[in-house]
Amino acid sequence: MDVASIPREELWRGLGWQPAAEQEALFLQLQDLLRHWNGRLNLTRLVEGDDYWVAQVFDSLWPLRELLQGPQKASLEMIDVGTGGGFPGLAVAIALPQARLTLVDSVGRKVEAVRAMAADLGLAPRVELRCERIERTGQGGSSRGRFDWALARAVARASVVAEYLVPLLQPEGRALLYRGQWSADDQSDLNRALVPLRARLEGVERQELPAERGVRHALLLRPTGPCPKAYPRAVGVPARQPLGETASEGEAAI
Repeated sequence: MDVASIPREELWRGLGWQPAAEQEALFLQLQDLLRHWNGRLNLTRLVEGDDYWVAQVFDSLWPLRELLQGPQKASLEMIDVGTGGGFPGLAVAIALPQARLTLVDSVGRKVEAVRAMAADLGLAPRVELRCERIERTGQGGSSRGRFDWALARAVARASVVAEYLVPLLQPEGRALLYRGQWSADDQSDLNRALVPLRARLEGVERQELPAERGVRHALLLRPTGPCPKAYPRAVGVPARQPLGETASEGEAAI
């Protein structure tokens, strides 16, 4: 049963943004589609009530307040790395109708489910799904150096995700890493990893989610120069041998 403790209007106020009626209807439709596909694939447990509206929709959008509140750019190229059940990519596509989204995941069944959801939502003309390892995406000619924004939510440690995202950025692009907890040691590891990638940490924003859903952090990265062609390294190497740190045993790649 879909019982949320936080009214949607309160969530929109927290974003400083009000979706159009058509956009809110699409968020509701997306919730129904998740219910449907969850029965087949177990895409996500975050489908009902605050699990959906706070931990999925709000958590996908709060680091992008600048885009939600600002003037709408004519076109915006964005990529969601490790999209899983379609977040943050589908939520962002609904919220930013001027954006074109590329959603990447290496699990074929998830990719097909998200592709079907995008089509049902009428988003297919500007939402592309790619089933591949992100290391291949970053070395591919059609994606490397292309995107205004590269996003990754709950994928891997920050130093690994940075190697996935930075090569995808155009010179003025930004990478957004969604994190839970964040420490000084984490930041030191990330800063070391960014040196060979020719990027820098522009800022870290902290957010307490509504309905006591915990603390989140958003890390914003910017290129300082062209990313060397050696990055991202071959499939599996970034996770096994993270830049700037020693990989822990059992670290997994997407």
